[in-house]
Amino acid sequence: MELLKQRIREEGHVLGDKVLKVDSFLNHQIDPVLMMEIGDEFARRFAEAGVTKILTIESSGIAAALTTALKLNVKVVFARKKKSALMNEEAYVTKVHSFTKNETNEVTVLKKFLGAGEKVLIIDDFLANGEAAAGLAYLVEQAGSEVVGIGIVIEKAFQDGGRRLREKGFKVESLARIAAFSDGEVQFVEESVKA
Repeated sequence: MELLKQRIREEGHVLGDKVLKVDSFLNHQIDPVLMMEIGDEFARRFAEAGVTKILTIESSGIAAALTTALKLNVKVVFARKKKSALMNEEAYVTKVHSFTKNETNEVTVLKKFLGAGEKVLIIDDFLANGEAAAGLAYLVEQAGSEVVGIGIVIEKAFQDGGRRLREKGFKVESLARIAAFSDGEVQFVEESVKA
């Protein structure tokens, strides 16, 4: 997706050799026009998947999940990283390690919001080691539903998360795939990888 790549080139900040900071348009401040374009693109790529629900993890995946859901006319559920005092109902739970924050969270989805027989599209902002997407897929499995695809805004293709998810048979669609960070610049994977 060229618009996204352009924004990454113009506003993204490479930190070290494995972290890309895109807080000016994706995961702190959100550009709603870009988010609508992202939603359009995910909806186009998963139009034939029969999606009945979108699942994401709080908080950075919510904007892309919401705009995609608007286009596909389905609901969004987001897994919570911290259990609220109000979450006193039965829930699906798993642990997910965040590469960026280097912390493990217990993520939770109330059972009433993720029933059996759903065709679930997982949406997230970043894919590095694949822990968040794999954890969300496990929640879907617990519910007796099917993951019909995983949509990622930015994939760090030099890390093994995308490969591992594709090897497990998931259809992973990433809007921008990064091959490497070189001298503070982002190098994109030019060819499209489909599973």
